[in-house]
Amino acid sequence: MDNFRNMALPNTSLLLFLLQLCAIAWQAWAAVDLRMEDTVEVYMDESAEIPCLYTFTEKPELVMVQWFVREREGNRVRISYSDLTMQKVDEDTSYSDRISVQPNSDGETLTIQDVKLSDEREFFCQVSGLAAGNGEGRTLLKVFDPPEPPVVEGVLSGVSVSSDSPAKIASCETRDGFPKPNITWYRDHIPIHPTNGLVNVVTLVTRESSGLYTVQSDLHYKVTKEDKDAHFSCEVSYFVPAAVRTSESKGINITVHYPTSSVEIWKESPEGLVKEGDTVEIRCQGDGNPPAPIIFNREQSDVELDSYHGLLVLKEVSRADSDVYECHSLDLDAVNHDEVVDTLQLTVHYLDPAVVMPKDSEVMLKGESLTATCNALSSLETTTVWFKEGIEVGRGHIMQLQDATFDTAGQYDCEVTVPSLPGLLTSGSIHIIVQGAPQMKDAEREIELTEKVGGWLNLSCEVRGYPRPVITWSITGSQSWREVVKREMEEQVLSVVMLKVTTDIVAICNSTNDFGIETKTYNIRSIPFSQTPTARKTSVDNSGVIIVVIIVSILLLAILGSVFYFLYKKGKLPCGRSGKQEITKEKTSKDDIVVEMKAKKTEESVLLKGVNGEKKPLNDQNNILSS
Repeated sequence: MDNFRNMALPNTSLLLFLLQLCAIAWQAWAAVDLRMEDTVEVYMDESAEIPCLYTFTEKPELVMVQWFVREREGNRVRISYSDLTMQKVDEDTSYSDRISVQPNSDGETLTIQDVKLSDEREFFCQVSGLAAGNGEGRTLLKVFDPPEPPVVEGVLSGVSVSSDSPAKIASCETRDGFPKPNITWYRDHIPIHPTNGLVNVVTLVTRESSGLYTVQSDLHYKVTKEDKDAHFSCEVSYFVPAAVRTSESKGINITVHYPTSSVEIWKESPEGLVKEGDTVEIRCQGDGNPPAPIIFNREQSDVELDSYHGLLVLKEVSRADSDVYECHSLDLDAVNHDEVVDTLQLTVHYLDPAVVMPKDSEVMLKGESLTATCNALSSLETTTVWFKEGIEVGRGHIMQLQDATFDTAGQYDCEVTVPSLPGLLTSGSIHIIVQGAPQMKDAEREIELTEKVGGWLNLSCEVRGYPRPVITWSITGSQSWREVVKREMEEQVLSVVMLKVTTDIVAICNSTNDFGIETKTYNIRSIPFSQTPTARKTSVDNSGVIIVVIIVSILLLAILGSVFYFLYKKGKLPCGRSGKQEITKEKTSKDDIVVEMKAKKTEESVLLKGVNGEKKPLNDQNNILSS
């Protein structure tokens, strides 16, 4: 046995050695091919996608993928982990709430949302397939943010041709860009390069707290007279993902000083005629480039008017500002500078408030006529238009109202305008009151209606007149009625009454004022309940049911009459009281309960009829009451 064991030991060691060689050979053969882009470029505030693609030479039993980012200090921090069973974003990192990992057939993609400048760093993808092999790749994320368009400003004071060295003539600025943008100057679209003694460019670069760059460039230039018509501009060039873009500023003209020989004055604004209330700008400029300092005054006055760089501004002018204006050059280098002068005639047009006759309000009788006028004093020809309730009713300064009716009453507005000068407008108004006897809105003075017994009707009466009429109702044949709507306006009254039909009814609406009376009559014919249209329209097929109902009703009435006669003989039926009082004191029978419940339901579900016979549900009645 011992000999057997001694013989087995070498065989066991050899087996282990062979297994180790196999493992080493397997690891050497097993490998992972991992591919990542060198750089990924993205705009700030957008989402960046960093792909990590990998393939194994041998299918792994388990694949683990970890994402890392390099911190500013140089160390690497893991931000995500995934395997076949889970995918997890690491907590307490600057990417915990901004990243997501999406697997695909060739690997997975890391998505970073709301990219910031601080995200411009290296991202690492580490893939482990255990025995199938390991691999790691890196991608540099580059972030771009285009700057604002360049803004160029020229030196307002101007530059003299007599300057011995380049002087600052313009400044160009572009803000909030990343990476740092560059600025190039142009003269009439030709690049300007620094030249000793002629051109000098001073650039100031500022790194804002946000990490973005602001670049300001000042152009120092030795001007000549030929530069008076030249335009200077600047261009900013900046990097964007996979490209370089440019943005050019507007061109500006540089003021070059040289002597003035003449001046020209003109009205710069407003265009066309000037009206009271306008702000008038008068410009004066010499033929120097630029013109020398300018002063303004009125022709009949030596008082200097306030102006700025050859611009005279008259705010909210009135007719008193109409005059001849002069401008003078103060260029002491000019020959005979006291004689360098130009003049401008300024006329300010006006429109006075409208005058309406008769004033305020006018009372007319029905059938009368009235002439109203509307005029306004103006320096120009005017046009007048009359309106009533926003609708044009006439043109011209005179308005004729013939054969007045209640429709004539109301407010009339007149607008006076100046066709040659839009914006000049004035208006006035007159209120017309037409007096007369009441007049019903409806042409019919007598209306015939029919309604079943127990039904309810709404009767309306709408009257016009001035003074405002008073409406009263005279109703015969119904004890159950009341006024549910009463609406009064200046020249109009509306009254609505609601009544219950128990028999034929005559309802008269009387409207009166100081000038007369007007009436409207409703003749209402009651229809017994058994004669309702619904009963008449019952089909022949239901005649048997109707006969049975009639027979049962007759039997019930006979039994009820016998009970009343029996009570009367026994002295249990008190006399001298109304039937309603007696029934309420007696013990209520089952039949009485049924009768009262039906009566209540009938009253609540009744349809109200309007003046045209149209039935209205109870909720319409409530709407009328609430109005």
